[in-house]
Amino acid sequence: MALIYKVDKENPDIEVLKKAAQVLEKGGLVAFPTETVYGLGADALNPEAVKKIFIAKGRPPDNPIIVHVGKKEQVYSLTENVPSIAEKLMEEFWPGPLTLIFYKSNLVDDVVTAGSPKVGIRQPMNKVALKLLEVFGKPIAAPSANVSGRPSPTKAEHVIEDLEDKIDIIIDGGDVNFGVESTVLDITTDTPIIYRPGACPKEEIERVIGKKVMVWNKEKSKEDVPSPGLKYRHYAPKVPLYIVEEFNEIWQNKINDWLKEGKKVGVLVSKENENLYSDKIKKYVIGSRKNLTEIALNLFFYLRKLEKEVDIIISESFPEEGLGLAVMDRLRRAAGEK
Repeated sequence: MALIYKVDKENPDIEVLKKAAQVLEKGGLVAFPTETVYGLGADALNPEAVKKIFIAKGRPPDNPIIVHVGKKEQVYSLTENVPSIAEKLMEEFWPGPLTLIFYKSNLVDDVVTAGSPKVGIRQPMNKVALKLLEVFGKPIAAPSANVSGRPSPTKAEHVIEDLEDKIDIIIDGGDVNFGVESTVLDITTDTPIIYRPGACPKEEIERVIGKKVMVWNKEKSKEDVPSPGLKYRHYAPKVPLYIVEEFNEIWQNKINDWLKEGKKVGVLVSKENENLYSDKIKKYVIGSRKNLTEIALNLFFYLRKLEKEVDIIISESFPEEGLGLAVMDRLRRAAGEK
């Protein structure tokens, strides 16, 4: 069973972080908060420790893991080359929710990158994560701290629910800031490619680099990509999830049929559309359509909450701009494109 330590998110107990660093040094696993979601960390330079992440999560071995650094300087030893565009992006967005993909150096084992010659690296903004990285002194490989395929953890209780009996330490640093993972951007290509939309908006990236970026489309590219979360169904609740592009009579009839069958139905709905849905179904207001940051933060929390209360979840769709691009990416993957 994991040891659970609660720390102040602004001023974490250094003794707790030292214990966590000792576990990492011995090849163990530590869950810790970042500004995006909770991460499950291992020594990024210890392939045997990284393998434990795959085992604990039930993660397919061909799904690469992002490497977290405490200092930008560490990037230069982990990569073959740091292009000028990366320098500009690191200056603007690090620490923060942007993962950059580089060609890796020999220091990074293939187990981390799932055999890819490229590695994703980011510097988290969360003070607990940064202090842990400082105390440990080495990069930490860390995907989300959940069972593979499940909604990502935005609270320590989600990590406890999924992984308490499979890892060594859980650092409870309170709620996260964004609720969706980092944006993954490949800067090794002529046109930068966003493989995973996330908490760093596409529009902001384009503003900084002064040119358009491409958003990866699985229908147009069948080749392996050096980013997590693209090959398999992810973020899925334990019950079916459907996305409602437009609430109409067809959807109303479908809901009525489910209710007649004795099924419990829940909906993730915006404040603006709450009254569209019958009080016979469980409604969770996820936020205002005018505040996509709020919606992103609440998404995984309410998916985990609803799966315990209903047999079927439906969610309205949201504008695919800013954080809305990440929200819709997660919903589509969670629904299995339903």
